[in-house]
Amino acid sequence: MTRLLVRGSRFTPTGIDRVVLAYARWLLGEPDVALQPVATVAGRILACPRDLLVRIVDGAEAFSAAARANPAADRAWAALVAALGDDAPVERPLRARSAIGQLAPRAAWHASVLGREGWRLRTAQINAGAVYLNVSHTGLDHRRVLSRVAAAGAAPVVMIHDLIPITHPEYCSPAAEARHVRRMGEVLRHARLVIANSATTADALSRYALGLGRAAPPTAIAPLGLEPDFLAPPPALAATRPYFVALGTLEARKNLASLLALWRRLAETLGDAAPRLVLVGRRGWENESVIDHLERSKAALRLVHEIADLQDVQVASLLAGAKALLAPSFAEGYDLPVIEAMSVGAPVIASDIPVHRELAGAAMLIDPLDGPAWLAAIEAASVSSTRPPPRPGPRWADHFASVRDAVLDVR
Repeated sequence: MTRLLVRGSRFTPTGIDRVVLAYARWLLGEPDVALQPVATVAGRILACPRDLLVRIVDGAEAFSAAARANPAADRAWAALVAALGDDAPVERPLRARSAIGQLAPRAAWHASVLGREGWRLRTAQINAGAVYLNVSHTGLDHRRVLSRVAAAGAAPVVMIHDLIPITHPEYCSPAAEARHVRRMGEVLRHARLVIANSATTADALSRYALGLGRAAPPTAIAPLGLEPDFLAPPPALAATRPYFVALGTLEARKNLASLLALWRRLAETLGDAAPRLVLVGRRGWENESVIDHLERSKAALRLVHEIADLQDVQVASLLAGAKALLAPSFAEGYDLPVIEAMSVGAPVIASDIPVHRELAGAAMLIDPLDGPAWLAAIEAASVSSTRPPPRPGPRWADHFASVRDAVLDVR
C-alpha cells in the first residue's frame, strides 16, 4: 500500500492508483484471505494496520460518490460544460488549475493519516507460504525487497504495467530508465509470478528477458477492469460545439504536440467552425512542446481546453458526448482510456501500435506519424453522426477471478 500512502492525498486517482485501490477493495472483501497490508521504505517492508487501509479506501470511495451525486458542483467541470456551449467566448480557453491550491488539503491528509498511524508501522513478519503482492511497481527498485520475500519462503507476485522507461526512455523522466532496469532485474531474479495487463506488456517483458539471456517468470495476462461509471455510463454531455477528447497525463509519448499541430491546421481551414479539443489529464514529463502550444499558439488559445482531476462520472459523460477519443500515443502498456471510450460507445481514433491492435481492433488505427491521415480522420469524424454500439469492457471481477487462480497455483 506504499503508493496509497504517498499518493492517496491526490483524491483523483491515476491509472496505477486505480489498480491499487481495486486490489485493496478485492482483498479486503475476501474473508478467506489473511491480509497484511505493507509498505516499503528504503528497502524495508513495514506492516501497516488493516484499518488504515480501510480508511484510505473508504475515503477514496466517499470522494468518488460525492462527485457522482453532484458532478456539476465541480467548478472546473461546470466551466468546461459552459465552454462547449453556444455562448462560450472563442478566445477564452480553459487551462488546468494550478496544483498549488491542492497543497494544503494534501498536507492535511498526510498529517491525518501518517501523524495518527505512522507510529503503528512495524517491520513485517514474512511467513513461508505467504504471497507478497505488489501491483504498483513501487519499491521494486530496492534490491532488498523481493529478495527478502523470497528468502523467507514467500512467493513474490508482481504486476507489470509496461516497460516504456526501458523501451522508450526518451519519453520519461531522466532517472526513470535506470530505476525501471533495477525493477525488472529484481522481477526476473525473484518473482514467482508476473501479472501483465496485456499481451503486449507480457511480450515486452519476455523480449527484454531474452535480451539478457534469461527467461521471464510465469506470466498471467489479466486485462484491467473498468470502474462502474463506464459499465453503466451517465448521460452524454449535451454540448452544442463538436469536440474531441484526448485523455491521460500530458507527456511526450502521448504524441499530443502533433495533435495540437493538427488543431492549428483545423483553425486555419475551418476558423471558428473547427471542433474543440479537450485535453484531460495532469501535466507530466518531457512536455515542453505541448505546454508551448497551450500557452502561446493562437490556435490552441482559441480551440483547445485543458482540464485535470475529473472524476469517473465526468469522464464517462465527456467521452459519451465526444465526436471521438483521440489516442495518438507512440507507446502504451494498456491504454485504459481507449477501453473506457469504447465501453460508452465513443468512436476511437488511435495510433497503430501493438497494444491498440490487441485491445482496440474495432477502432480506427492510424500510424502515429501520418499527420495527413489523422487530419482527414478528424475532419470526417467531426461531421459524422455515426457512433459504434457500446462495447462492454472487462470487469474487475473477471480480472480477479483469473488472478486468484494464478496466485493459488504459485503457492
